Amino acid sequence: MAALQQIPISLQPKIPSPKAQFLHKPSTLSFSATFPSLRLASAHTRLRNPAAGARMSATAAGSYAAALADVAKSNGTLDATSADVEKIDKMFSDEGVFKFFSNPTVDLEKKRGLVDEISASSALQPHTANFLNILIEAKRTDLIKDIVKEFEMVYNRLTDTELATVSSVVKLEPQHLAQIAKQVQKLTGAKNVRIKTAIDPTLVAGFTIRYGNAGSKLIDMSVKKQLEDIAAQLDLGDIQLTV
Repeated sequence: MAALQQIPISLQPKIPSPKAQFLHKPSTLSFSATFPSLRLASAHTRLRNPAAGARMSATAAGSYAAALADVAKSNGTLDATSADVEKIDKMFSDEGVFKFFSNPTVDLEKKRGLVDEISASSALQPHTANFLNILIEAKRTDLIKDIVKEFEMVYNRLTDTELATVSSVVKLEPQHLAQIAKQVQKLTGAKNVRIKTAIDPTLVAGFTIRYGNAGSKLIDMSVKKQLEDIAAQLDLGDIQLTV
């Protein structure tokens, strides 16, 4: 399938307040002070009821994302924070990085030290770096990927942005992506359109565009779709066509 190019706490339950501010010194992070209204399931609860734990984790990811977006909006860095979140997403897509921060046996200071290095090399904004430190302190880096998805949705809503994922066999030229963005804007009436690209060899040729709520709408201009349509018309059933 296409691969887009785009981490249990035992603390007393607590969710980011919309007015929460991220602290600037990792050594003085206060989880309860920064997220006074967080409501997370304890490790014991998740073990007894995995389904309930999954639902609460999803709620927690949304709350973290909303808190980060609120801080970014309040200090006028929403676009820059969105760029930071994309960098974090790419960074935690590395299995080694994800395991390092998720490993409970790794010393907290070592994790903070790596965050400092990453923040410097990736030019992350101070509140984004502090946000990562808060997740580390709260043992919630397992939520990173979900937080990224939730933040993206919050960002798109705040900026009236439509996200379109374009999948193709080979990388499309910028001018082609610009044309696709214009068409999606016409279809949706959105103020802005963001394009994400994915490589999908199964399409044979052509491309697909997914947009709308959770990618619910599809424009399929792939050769694969054309072959499937031909097969259906000829009633070829399970016969597989090769190119």
